[in-house]
Amino acid sequence: MAHVEDRRGQGKGWRVRYRGPDGAERSQSFTRKLDADNFAKTVGADLVRGQWIDPKGGKTVFDEWAQRVAASSVDLRPSTRARDASYYKNHVKPTFGKMRLGAIDHITVREWVAELSASGLAPATVHKCHQVLAKIMRAAVDAGLILASPCERQPLPRIEREEMRFLGPQQIALLAGVIDERYRPLVLVSAYGGLRAGELFGLRRGRVDLLRGRVDVAETLVEVRGHHHFGPPKTRAGHRSVPLPRSVVEVLTTHVAGLEPGDLVFPAPDGGPVRSSLFRRRVWYPACVKAGFGELVKDEETGKKHYRGLRLHDLRHSAVALWIAAGASPKEVAVRAGHTSVSVVLDRYGHLLPGLEDRVTDALDEMAKAVTSAPMASVTALRR
Repeated sequence: MAHVEDRRGQGKGWRVRYRGPDGAERSQSFTRKLDADNFAKTVGADLVRGQWIDPKGGKTVFDEWAQRVAASSVDLRPSTRARDASYYKNHVKPTFGKMRLGAIDHITVREWVAELSASGLAPATVHKCHQVLAKIMRAAVDAGLILASPCERQPLPRIEREEMRFLGPQQIALLAGVIDERYRPLVLVSAYGGLRAGELFGLRRGRVDLLRGRVDVAETLVEVRGHHHFGPPKTRAGHRSVPLPRSVVEVLTTHVAGLEPGDLVFPAPDGGPVRSSLFRRRVWYPACVKAGFGELVKDEETGKKHYRGLRLHDLRHSAVALWIAAGASPKEVAVRAGHTSVSVVLDRYGHLLPGLEDRVTDALDEMAKAVTSAPMASVTALRR
């Protein structure tokens, strides 16, 4: 435990000496004995409770620690690592990079969050930036450099979920009819099978079962800084077998004819994996504009045109809407879409489920009618 030494004879006041959990001896000097006694009691109590923090840990420069955390992070997808690095470089490092870990307190983080919001960043982006900072500070807590993370219980801007856009069967057929013929099956597989963009562009011929009318989702394609990466779905639920309508299977059968098992079902026009930015600009935007589902809007300041309208991901939303309209339960929707839980379906698509409620209510009504229409039994009093 900590003990206090009288060093007044040497003109040095009082010194508290103690041994840390790592076995190294440490000391701190004080002018007054009262301060030394209080420090010794505090250190002793922290050591007993296992809450002692090395004072030198808080002096670690934030950027140096952040680099160590990034280098030691495992099981991160390339896209996630690149995204976090971008948020750190652009929004976290400029504020905290040169600070000491111990100097970053709750109010400093709170003010930073407010500045990000005031700068015009989308609430979702502010949340992501805060997550990056919180991960670094939690690692500092786990390493015993600081006692608690200043990122806990921080007020963050509310994320307003964007209104989803859905296409009906006729609209899907219209879009499939005007898009580049090579990607007509892609529109149908996404709109009726609910595959994500990375799952579509990573789909290989060997994963398409034409006899059973299914595609097995076991690989995704992501593009990070111009480089393609193939890998498994992010979650276990993402590994799934998706059934397709017969009409879609017929179109897909013609499309995959002659492909080898390892060939991509939806490659780039010149072969190889699709580059998402080029696909959107050269294939998706023109098709949506032609079908009336998007438009090119001119920026008054720059004079450049940018696209506004239907996204490729909206075909996945369309698939979910069609499944629900066809009577699929939330559990079935979750399985088909590759969501980790039913709660995700209810949160995102709950407004599409009233039809299911009506069917349940109608069934209950029929049960109640069956009881009320039955002859009522009469009760007769028996005399003794």
